[in-house]
Amino acid sequence: MQQAAKTTSGNGADPFRATIPGGNGKEHEAPRVVVPAAEDLRRHLSAAGSGGRSLRIRARNLAGRSLSAVANLAWHAFQAVNRRIPFRTFQPAWAPAPLLKSYERTFPPLGFPRETDSLCPRCVLEVRGRIMVGDEDWRVLVEGNPGEIRAKIVERDGKVYMEKECPKHGRFSDLMAMDVDFLRLMEKRFPGRDFRMAPDDLHNHGSSSIRYGRGAVLTIDLTNRCNMMCDPCFMDANQVGYVHELTWEDIKELLDNAITVKPKRQMSVQFSGGEPTISPFFLDAVAYARKVGYDSVQAATNGIRLAQDPEFARKAGRAGLRLIYLQFDGVGNEANQHRKVGNLFDVKLKAIENAKAAGIDITLVMTVVNTVNNDQIGPAIKFAIENIDKINAVSFQPVSFTGRDDEIDDERRARQRYTLSHLAHDVKAQLGVTEPLRDWYPLSASGPFSDLKDSLDGAKASWGSMKCGCHPNCGVGTYLLVNQMTHQAVPIADILNVERIVEDVKLITDCARGRRLTALQFALSVLRNFRIQNAPENLGFRELVRVIDGHTGRRMRIADRCRFDWRLLMVAGMWFQDLFNYDFRRTEMCIIPYATQMGEISFCAYNTGAGWRQVVETIHRTATTAEWYAKQGRHPVYAGGRTVPLTGAEQEAEASRFAAKTAEKEAATARRQAGGNGNGSRKLRLPMASANP
Repeated sequence: MQQAAKTTSGNGADPFRATIPGGNGKEHEAPRVVVPAAEDLRRHLSAAGSGGRSLRIRARNLAGRSLSAVANLAWHAFQAVNRRIPFRTFQPAWAPAPLLKSYERTFPPLGFPRETDSLCPRCVLEVRGRIMVGDEDWRVLVEGNPGEIRAKIVERDGKVYMEKECPKHGRFSDLMAMDVDFLRLMEKRFPGRDFRMAPDDLHNHGSSSIRYGRGAVLTIDLTNRCNMMCDPCFMDANQVGYVHELTWEDIKELLDNAITVKPKRQMSVQFSGGEPTISPFFLDAVAYARKVGYDSVQAATNGIRLAQDPEFARKAGRAGLRLIYLQFDGVGNEANQHRKVGNLFDVKLKAIENAKAAGIDITLVMTVVNTVNNDQIGPAIKFAIENIDKINAVSFQPVSFTGRDDEIDDERRARQRYTLSHLAHDVKAQLGVTEPLRDWYPLSASGPFSDLKDSLDGAKASWGSMKCGCHPNCGVGTYLLVNQMTHQAVPIADILNVERIVEDVKLITDCARGRRLTALQFALSVLRNFRIQNAPENLGFRELVRVIDGHTGRRMRIADRCRFDWRLLMVAGMWFQDLFNYDFRRTEMCIIPYATQMGEISFCAYNTGAGWRQVVETIHRTATTAEWYAKQGRHPVYAGGRTVPLTGAEQEAEASRFAAKTAEKEAATARRQAGGNGNGSRKLRLPMASANP
């Protein structure tokens, strides 16, 4: 092999200026790398006096900059060699094709102005209504394009809007970003799409089909029953007139089907609802998901059952529940009063306590409605920082006007609309840390790190890594380093050049030099991008590596990670679509497929698009609400300001009151039926076609 990089020496020579072979055979001068001399370091060390702490910090910074400079020089030398040797490629067992290079990836249309395919909010409701009463075949959702119209995404007055016009219902305009520069940056940082998905029976949903990648979170609604009455609610729980609840055979079939899809990537399996913990199969479902091979099993929960029953939390942890997505709308009961539960914040505190004791990680999930609870962004993050020994992330979900809000009026929609750009600016304004145009990335920017893991795992790996490949308009995130003792919070971009690391990782995976050389290059990249002069005193390179490794959760339990002074806190935003801002380019790249009895359907297509949730649940409904209550009995629903009993005595008293109230309702129902008034349930008709797509 020819020499990759050569240095000069002798009189006047600079040992840290390298020449790197170019692609045309010419040599190019590499960037100058300055390494502080050992004599300088000794001089600073010898300046000891009363300022011992200051001296230690200066010495640490000098040593750290020296190490970074050497790593930078080694990195450039390594890349010089890489340019001379053809890139390798390989196809892992789990993949449908060789791993994609960064320059082989495709991109959706981005930038402003641009055009896309969207939906008319009024046409969709009309078509959905006809399907639900049997006047139109549900197959029109697969074979036709009901309600679809073209839309333009435009910049106006420093903001970004979606504008569209329906020949029948007129014009619609909706805000996509209050800061055009923020959205433009998120799109610029998008690394490209994953594999194109081969058509299969699980993903045959017409224009609503997922077409790229495998997804990151496989969501399974165990039941549409819930023990709360929230507004907003994706599924309009407890209000649709029927119960849709999966049987044990349904659950196993959905999980078994999921592992047949290529690319066969790891996913987080998230059991949802309704409230998933009231399903009789919740614990068995968690255990079975782990059994078939999924490393991460989650539950999206309001926390009521976990708060009331510590033993249930322990059983969930033993079954393999790794994480709960805990509904969280702010700090204090007053900040949660719009959920119509008197002591909901107390419930959250107890659920967090019991989950931690059971070894379950916690992500706080907050739906943000402008003018309602957007002032709770900072307090929610501060709460997570102060409880960093229990909480590993805060996920904000800007409101999606769907379910009970499908027919929201224009004035309220404009007033309550909240975007990802709002979130980035509110974090800075309310918390005093992070810069919107420096620290935030699209969630899909993690994709190159998934590619890195796939390269390290090699061709024989039976599973690919989890990959978050969503559209850059879907989700954003940033990381804070938090000290568990002092609660100091530091944006990770303060101490790491994140943007350059992402580009480095793309180069590393494009080269595909094998496990050892790939790992070496990544270590050099982290070292050369480590800004030790900005790091807190007790956060060195080794500590940073341990913190990042611990955050993955793959090697360490909560108790082990708590031994470190520092922990990572992810702050993310995931903005689900509604009929007013629907973009089919986002649907095609969905990373949250819903596993249903009619295949895997994009989260937004299922909950907020043409109406797949209503179709699936109506065709596969278990019973009308009245029939369910007659056979299975009622479950407690906390609404109207009612408090959740948390102590043993409170729960016993609540159970007695609930039993008496249930008996009274059943007696009243019996009297009505005896009088010929029927059961009072909502009339439902099945669609005309069979359930098999």
